[in-house]
Amino acid sequence: MPRQETYPVTVGGSSTVISHSTLVNRNVTVAGHRTSIRLEPSMWDALALVCAREKKTMNELVTLIAHNRDQSTLTAAMRVFLLTYYQAAATDEGHRLAGHGLARMLAMKSTTT
Repeated sequence: MPRQETYPVTVGGSSTVISHSTLVNRNVTVAGHRTSIRLEPSMWDALALVCAREKKTMNELVTLIAHNRDQSTLTAAMRVFLLTYYQAAATDEGHRLAGHGLARMLAMKSTTT
């Protein structure tokens, strides 16, 4: 369930609470079909970084995710894709290939000793 921000509002002497979702709605095109997806801002940011790294447009990446998904919804598939992508990057091999992290520091140390 998405986190909801609430705002107390008083209108004509009566108070109510308005909820505002923290999810961001964006339109993407999947295999030529326009669809709307709601994700957290940090998920959209992560997708943009993956697109840049993989040299794909958002629509191309989302189409690939859609065609290879096992999850019930495209939104769920996108979250699982991002988690899997960043888990792979968090391995020692992923860090070595990306040129950062502990693996890089150890490689630099071993060449200087």
